[in-house]
Amino acid sequence: MLNPVRVDAAIDLAYGALIALSIVLIATLDTNVGIAFGVGVFASYVVHVVWKMARFDPDWMTQAVEETVEKQVGEVQTQVKETVEKQVEEVQTQVEETVEKQVEGVQTQVEESVEEVVEESVGEVVEESVGETVEKQVEGVQTQVEAVNERVDRRPREDQVEELVEESIEDGADE
Repeated sequence: MLNPVRVDAAIDLAYGALIALSIVLIATLDTNVGIAFGVGVFASYVVHVVWKMARFDPDWMTQAVEETVEKQVGEVQTQVKETVEKQVEEVQTQVEETVEKQVEGVQTQVEESVEEVVEESVGEVVEESVGETVEKQVEGVQTQVEAVNERVDRRPREDQVEELVEESIEDGADE
């Protein structure tokens, strides 16, 4: 049997020789033929390297994929986080503006409604209270006026006072 290390070395040398041949073809023949041959050799060499890496270290591909996935997931998480934060800020701003507008509208409606109700209620209450108070005071004043009129009626009038004074003087002279 052949030693696997020697077989791998021989294959690597063969690929090296094919790559060198493609360089010679590019230099001597048509450039397109040399480039096509070189690309084919290089592609088959890449396949060979991947096969060799998988044979000697089966976990290398898993580790490489894992690292790539972790890196991409980290980038995606960062992008998602930034996007979500921006959208949350935008939505928060929109909600604040909407709530503010609605609160202002409701506040205006409440103020108008309260103002109307208070004006009506206070107007009615004030009218009733003022009416009752004025009525009571007018009754009080009427009562006082009537009392004063009675007192005035009980007092002697000027001509009566003069008669009384004359009578008193006459009575005093008669005595």
